[in-house]
Amino acid sequence: MGDLKQEGMTDQFKGKVRSTWGDVTDDDVQSSKGNMEQLIGKIKEKTGEAEDDIRKQLDKLRDDN
Repeated sequence: MGDLKQEGMTDQFKGKVRSTWGDVTDDDVQSSKGNMEQLIGKIKEKTGEAEDDIRKQLDKLRDDN
């Protein structure tokens, strides 16, 4: 049951990332395979946002999850 809960939390986080950064696609999130550095890089590349701002927003999204 724990695996299903973790999977659900991961899906919710992915959804929040996509809704926060509209230019980030499912493929972008999926291809990062849980690697936060890769995800940050993809968001930065797509949006041009500063890395520190991205990290702060991701931390907030993760804490809300």
